[in-house]
Amino acid sequence: MADAINPGISLAGAVDLSSLKHKVEAQPGQAGGAPSAGKYVIDTTESSFQAMVETSTTFPVLVFLWIPTDDRLFPLATKLADAVNAQEGKIQLSRIDIAANPSIAQALRVKGAPALFGLVGGRPMPIFQGLPSDEEISEVIDKLIPQVIALAQQSGVTGSAPLASGGDDSNDGAADADSDSAAAEQVPPAHAQAHALAAQGDFAGAAAEYKKIVEKDATDAIAQREYAKASLLARSGSTDVREARAAAAERPDDLEAQLAVADVDMIGGQVEDAFARLLDFAGTHRADMDAVRERLVSYFPMCPADDARVKRARRRIATLMY
Repeated sequence: MADAINPGISLAGAVDLSSLKHKVEAQPGQAGGAPSAGKYVIDTTESSFQAMVETSTTFPVLVFLWIPTDDRLFPLATKLADAVNAQEGKIQLSRIDIAANPSIAQALRVKGAPALFGLVGGRPMPIFQGLPSDEEISEVIDKLIPQVIALAQQSGVTGSAPLASGGDDSNDGAADADSDSAAAEQVPPAHAQAHALAAQGDFAGAAAEYKKIVEKDATDAIAQREYAKASLLARSGSTDVREARAAAAERPDDLEAQLAVADVDMIGGQVEDAFARLLDFAGTHRADMDAVRERLVSYFPMCPADDARVKRARRRIATLMY
């Protein structure tokens, strides 16, 4: 896909998992089975792997490789989920079933479960391989997870992870690739192809498909929102956050630099920062007003229909223009 992040991970090859033992038949979420995903815990497959890697440029991710039918791993999975959920969006836990997705295990050079990696800016950092002791688990939870978050923040990766379906979301980010509201919705049949492309990380393709839907039905608010999100991620999903912020600071009069960092803010859920940056820029660079207005208007569908931030931004745009 265009503008994809290349974290140095190849999904070629396979892993011999024939030695894995201790399997149980219960499926995740069933009685006696593995803990379910939810809140800040997601399940990732080979088709959604690249999209997950791209989100690590916005917020840090813990990548947990496991076998969801191996009952020895259930307590560890639960402890990791509880620790990540306690961070309230500062980090996400991505669980990968290596029996069902062996090419990911091969890419990360993992020969068995469990294994844990930190992922910041598309770069994997090994934390452990093999079943850790209780003391090692405590160290991961108490020390290493906060260290991954701190490293991400030092690298300019400061966005909030989206809340998965279920739970009470306090994150007001507009451009999370899978927001809680979107996850709770049934995908309309007409949206199926666009939704599938977005899930695969092909945001440019998804944007093109959503655009067709919007052109056919201008009243389709879901398609408008998803088109806005896919367009944003296609344009700036792989932007280096540190470089974008440095360029904006060094070139305060550069329209493109300000638009780029506003995109970064929107992807990270910092909606008010994105709006304020562009509106302040337009106030002192009237010649660029049309470009600023166009970019701001492209953000609005990602926000709730009655969002007070959008209303304030519209009023300020009108004041600046007239």
